[in-house]
Amino acid sequence: MRKPLLLTLLLLLVALFFIFDLSDWFTLEALKQQQAHIAALRAESPWLMASGFFVLYVVMAALSLPGAAIMTLAAGAFFGVLQGLVLVSFASSIGATLAFLVSRFLLRDQVQLRFGDRLKAIDRGISRDGAFYLFTLRLVPVFPFFIINLLMGLTALPARTFYWVSQLGMLPGTLVYVNAGTQLAAINSLSGILSPTLLASFALLGLFPLLARAVLRLVQRRRVYSGFNKPRHFDRNLIVIGAGAAGLVSAYIAAAVKAKVTLIEADKMGGDCLNTGCVPSKALIRSAKLAHQMRHAEHYGLTRTQPAFSFKQVMQRVQQVIRKVEPHDSVERYTQLGVEVLQGYGKLVDPWTVEVSLNDGSTQRLTARSIIIAAGASAAVPPIPGLDEVNYLTSDTLWDVMAERDTPPKRLLVMGGGPIGCELAQTFARLGSEVTLLQRNPRLMPKEDPEVSEWVKNALTNDGVRVLTEHSPLRVERGAAGIRVIATHQDQEIILECDDLLLALGRKARLQGYGLEALGITTERTVTTNDYLETLYPNIYAAGDVAGPYQFTHTAAHMAWYASVNALFGHFKRFRVDYSVVPWCTFVDPEVARVGLSELEAKAQNIAYEVTRFELDELDRAITDGSDQGFIKVLTVPGKDRILGVTIVGEHAGDLLAEYVLAMKHKLGLNKILGTIHVYPTLAEANKYVAGEWKRAHAPERVLAWLGRYHQWRLGKG
Repeated sequence: MRKPLLLTLLLLLVALFFIFDLSDWFTLEALKQQQAHIAALRAESPWLMASGFFVLYVVMAALSLPGAAIMTLAAGAFFGVLQGLVLVSFASSIGATLAFLVSRFLLRDQVQLRFGDRLKAIDRGISRDGAFYLFTLRLVPVFPFFIINLLMGLTALPARTFYWVSQLGMLPGTLVYVNAGTQLAAINSLSGILSPTLLASFALLGLFPLLARAVLRLVQRRRVYSGFNKPRHFDRNLIVIGAGAAGLVSAYIAAAVKAKVTLIEADKMGGDCLNTGCVPSKALIRSAKLAHQMRHAEHYGLTRTQPAFSFKQVMQRVQQVIRKVEPHDSVERYTQLGVEVLQGYGKLVDPWTVEVSLNDGSTQRLTARSIIIAAGASAAVPPIPGLDEVNYLTSDTLWDVMAERDTPPKRLLVMGGGPIGCELAQTFARLGSEVTLLQRNPRLMPKEDPEVSEWVKNALTNDGVRVLTEHSPLRVERGAAGIRVIATHQDQEIILECDDLLLALGRKARLQGYGLEALGITTERTVTTNDYLETLYPNIYAAGDVAGPYQFTHTAAHMAWYASVNALFGHFKRFRVDYSVVPWCTFVDPEVARVGLSELEAKAQNIAYEVTRFELDELDRAITDGSDQGFIKVLTVPGKDRILGVTIVGEHAGDLLAEYVLAMKHKLGLNKILGTIHVYPTLAEANKYVAGEWKRAHAPERVLAWLGRYHQWRLGKG
């Protein structure tokens, strides 16, 4: 019963404060009006006045009531700098600690019960650097202090740490406000507003957050770099480790602004996307789609035919596509751009030094003012018993193995129902393989809405894929007829046999071998970075798959811009990486593309939304192309045309999505799309038709009724 009683008491006190308009007493005008009266009271009973002020300040801070800034000014006005500073410093810290304890007592258990898993990482960070984080917040008052008090109460930060850090962190800001209060008390006429001392005090109020932020960064740098000797001179402005999408873009930007940059890559330039990911998979998907269209040629008024092809030639075409794209990412091109490319493994020795173990066996050490880690990711391999005893495939190893085959796998088992698994399962089924897809989750592509999962499942099933959801692999073993996968489904074991086993269970950031552990750079699935992509050391950045939170080529390039610009120019201006509008596409047939919220996510986050749909079987171009399967679904703010999210299932969904990405990025609503001319007949018209559906659903019925009467009157019929 203690919690309800305490909560009732607190709510009653806060309610009384506003019911009796006590907030009117805590304004600058009230302070000036009562200046003489309060000064007289202080002269009569200085200790009683100081004690009463102290207790009142504690209560105000503990209840998180507005007026703390005015009371701090009042402390300077009536008690002077020294006494006012002492009173406010201790009163604010004690009041903040009481609010902290109340928040912990009333809310922490409930928050931990509901969001415990999400708070684990925060609690680990608080236990490691909680005092420093709190000191940062106190020193640079970006957020109201009462919010900090309440939120910190939900963490595992010890109360004594909270108190002494608050006492120390709020001291500089308190001093500035108290000093400004001494000058406010001296204003007796309008001319006093222009006094140099008062203007200086207000200038300090404006400049203090900026000065505090600069001092804080300096303190942080001295703290994290203690124990290291910073070089007096540097070999490079920037070193980039990894030549995938993030690394290439980072090096390109550095060279474009004439910085001296070294790019280190031990394997092939272009990373996973060029060599084992986006490029080869999309090339193979295109061949498989053509084979599919030949089998269903009657759909286009032609005679169906069973495609005859050499699988080896198909895989040779995949390699030809890679070779055609390779020059864009080659050593030669980047060397011409002004980038020094070293073929080898880069390892951090200290915050400014990278040791490069070159592929020719030699070693080289380079120093740089800034370093970007863009090591990418590799296929995730789960600890399934027996897996190491069979020659399983991943999206990384698939291409070299298949390049040696004359025929596609006869029986292929794909483990994983995410984007990679669904794409490759459908592709190999269309190329003639007998494909089984094993998925632990109840549905495919679980990050999408259930109806999208059903569309994908039906598409795969129609192409001959055997889809097994809610099947968990137990073990793998070598059988007489190939590979045996033993899985459980509804508490029963089933045996699945295949000739090839393909793991498509996501990707894992490459974190080993780069010296991260030795330098204390934290990693939890990915390299831990802040909003500026800085690691523990402000001059070491991470971008792309190795940093997350998205593992797409386009997001890696997006992150690379922020990492490289911050690395080269962060001492002037830093930019927070922007993840507000991130699109993606899964290249199954029909394609699935999305940007922003899905219905599933909106419901989970309790975000109100409206849905507008347009079915592609109503679109002229889709009908003529025989690709009229799918839909566009747009989520908007209720009653408004502002777009919250878009999901597209259909032919060229990834291309159609671009218009919505642009609209969301630049805050354009559906009305703007509706007012834009789209070429007829094109698939892009569907975007305009969605906007038209939204407009019809929000038509002003009352206005239209009056317009109907007006036009009836214009006919002269009354």
